Amino acid sequence: MLNEPWSAPALMGLGLVFGLKHALDADHLAAVATITSEKRTLLQSGIVGAVWGFGHTIALLVVGIVVLLLRLEISDRLAAGLEFCVALMLVYLGGRALWRLAGGVRIHVHVHDHDGHVHVHPHVHDATETSHAHDSHRRPFAVGMIHGLAGSAALMLLIAASTPSPWIGLAYIVSFGVGSIGGMVAMSALVTVPSVLAADRFAGVNTVVRGVAGALSIGVGLALGYEIWNSPELF
Repeated sequence: MLNEPWSAPALMGLGLVFGLKHALDADHLAAVATITSEKRTLLQSGIVGAVWGFGHTIALLVVGIVVLLLRLEISDRLAAGLEFCVALMLVYLGGRALWRLAGGVRIHVHVHDHDGHVHVHPHVHDATETSHAHDSHRRPFAVGMIHGLAGSAALMLLIAASTPSPWIGLAYIVSFGVGSIGGMVAMSALVTVPSVLAADRFAGVNTVVRGVAGALSIGVGLALGYEIWNSPELF
């Protein structure tokens, strides 16, 4: 059936749907939530999701070229090792988020005057907070690449067994990447919604969201690491 003319577009559509679903995986959401919870606007969070998705897609394309064009295989041990690296990364990201919160926060207010109506917007900032855009972009890009490498083994095996040519397989990866970028942009923005909606009334909401995101990231990382550590593929 895959050799039919309509099979390639159908496979790309399937990749798009799987990419959207892929963005909802618990380890992906836990990792990105620790980053997006630090953002103050939906646009900033959406950019984080897009950068994560781009790094994820780049990693998949690199592995896809190796597997589909060079006909190399990814061993179960290597795949498990990469997944274990994801678990360690989740623990690190969660710990980093909690450490930044424990480092102290400063609360200040902005006074605005709109049409003669004066009102106050409280804001919470880390004592260690920086404003370097390149630093905030490198982190989600690196996280996305690590996730892309770790999740590539099963995906590549599926493609290799299902596609009539390596070029259709690479097209599947691209559509999968587009879906994962779109899904992660939406989910990243969604994580920031509580902080944005409550920012005018509750200055500490962002701190609570970040603390929860950090704790969840550590929990997911420990659970994933425990599962992989006890799997026969790792050793």
